[in-house]
Amino acid sequence: MTTSYSLVRTSRLNLDSFAARAGMHPELVRRLVTLGLLEPSRDATGRLWFTAPDLRTAARIQRLRAGLSLNYAAIGLVMDLLDRVETLEAALRAAGRRPPRNAARGPSMTAHCEE
Repeated sequence: MTTSYSLVRTSRLNLDSFAARAGMHPELVRRLVTLGLLEPSRDATGRLWFTAPDLRTAARIQRLRAGLSLNYAAIGLVMDLLDRVETLEAALRAAGRRPPRNAARGPSMTAHCEE
């Protein structure tokens, strides 16, 4: 019999724990899941399980909502665009080129949303 061990400990949070750590009401977390802004995994019973990247996404959503007063549909669009910009900037860096710096934009389009 072979025993396998995980090399990386995965830390999952249930809905209530995630909501508490994110500083959100559980109903708001459910709403964000329904809108597709958060994408937790589900177990066989349908319970939601969240990870550390989900906490970062929740913080990003909160910053966009508070800082720019965006509705949730707009937040989804902005997050998709910021992810695309980040991907394009990474591709430029990998190709040995620096992304253009724009004085109005600062060092990175995504920097202010990743804090």
